[in-house]
Amino acid sequence: MKKNLSKYSHQYLWRVNYYIISGEASGDLHGGNLIKALKTHDPSSTIRCWGGDLMQSAGAELVKHYRDLAFMGFAEVVSNLPTIFKNIRFCKEDILSFQPDAIILIDYPGFNLRIAEWAHEKGIKVIYYISPQVWAWKEGRVKKMKQIIDKMLVILPFEKEYFKETWNWEVDYVGHPLIEAIEDKKKELGFSNNHPKPAIKKIALLPGSRKQEIAKKLPIMLEVAKSFPDYQFVVAEAPGLDAAFYQPFLAAYQNVASVNNATYQLLLESDAALVTSGTATLETALLGVPEIVCYKGSNISYQIAKRLIKIKYISLVNLIMDKLIVTELIQDELNVANLVKELNTLLKDVNHQTQLKADYEALYEKLSKGGHASDQAAKIIIKFLGK
Repeated sequence: MKKNLSKYSHQYLWRVNYYIISGEASGDLHGGNLIKALKTHDPSSTIRCWGGDLMQSAGAELVKHYRDLAFMGFAEVVSNLPTIFKNIRFCKEDILSFQPDAIILIDYPGFNLRIAEWAHEKGIKVIYYISPQVWAWKEGRVKKMKQIIDKMLVILPFEKEYFKETWNWEVDYVGHPLIEAIEDKKKELGFSNNHPKPAIKKIALLPGSRKQEIAKKLPIMLEVAKSFPDYQFVVAEAPGLDAAFYQPFLAAYQNVASVNNATYQLLLESDAALVTSGTATLETALLGVPEIVCYKGSNISYQIAKRLIKIKYISLVNLIMDKLIVTELIQDELNVANLVKELNTLLKDVNHQTQLKADYEALYEKLSKGGHASDQAAKIIIKFLGK
């Protein structure tokens, strides 16, 4: 920590250098809110980051954008290993040049755990915000994580108990950052829980944030539009991709459009959504939108994942509630016929709609108990560093 010799309240002010690494769109969202909270509680801090536009606009100096880092699936990662290793080398050099007092790692474990081990060896404090999902697969990583991570902040309510009971590791539960993100966006857009849907009936399509996964799933999602001519199907474009990427997919459909940088507004205006597995499934549920969870990867990646991953569900919604709340269509089950059938249920089955609404409310309540995650995390980080 760099000493600032000006005095305030008879104490020295200390400027802390944070280096924050996120490699995905969801990490950029949570990283941006964390940076805002750090700046609120520690305005003299200097922050350098890997992330995206949200982290940059929150006050960090952006080194590398996540759109240059995102590779999906086992096979895809292997084919891009030279680029990944090059990024890791560059990251280490940049960290040494910046000389941070602490590194804050946000999810993205394949990259971030390598940096954590290296930083620990260099004597740099390592803070992990949003734990790798070790309870799902590669659980053996926890032994090494305990050695190289100085402070772990978790966002799922069952994770604190899991780490304590299974690994005798005390971690901090800070609540889920999506709660505050959704509350803030609703206020910004002027939406209330009783806000009426627009006259035009909409179905939101969230095909993912990476080109590989979009190319796999979007064509299947779009074909569903032919069976629902009275609905406007709207694709939520990923923030890191150009609109031109989507146009060849959309060109053949009459009742299909797309929006950029307006996913939450689209969801709030939609009657239902088809959503790629990941953080977006939880966002959709917390916004109260009926959804179908979609996953389809390369056959090699899927076969490997099926043998390694030991969880009952792929969506965070079902995992957190420990029961099947939203339908999951995985690999071969993700086809047009199944999507049409399940979407009809979401739109027309009143009993299903009532039960889903109750389950969504229980989910929101469960994740709200920790408070505002970014603020909690910032306070814990600052206290941990002795500011």
